Amino acid sequence: MEDTFTQLVYAAARRIPAGRVASYAAIAAAVGCRRAARAVGNALHRNPTPGPVPCHRVVASSGDLGGFAWGRRRKAELLRSEGVAIDRCGRVSDSAFIAIPAISPSR
Repeated sequence: MEDTFTQLVYAAARRIPAGRVASYAAIAAAVGCRRAARAVGNALHRNPTPGPVPCHRVVASSGDLGGFAWGRRRKAELLRSEGVAIDRCGRVSDSAFIAIPAISPSR
């Protein structure tokens, strides 16, 4: 079973619609841990259910694809298949980013 932080990260990632992305930092802020962008990446790397939790939609704030358990090429393919523009340098268009509203643990 995942810890509360990981559950919140997965809940935030599930809020990203197809064709859009959010940054690791935005997810960290949404779950109340502004300085935990790396921890967000680690949680997503351990994602056991990539379908319901679309971890491929989380990228670096700079637009860089960041990591992905199945490789950057596969991450780019998935994003492109959803309509996300990625330039020749492997960066996501700024227009693809969305804000993630704050998420609090369920009680």
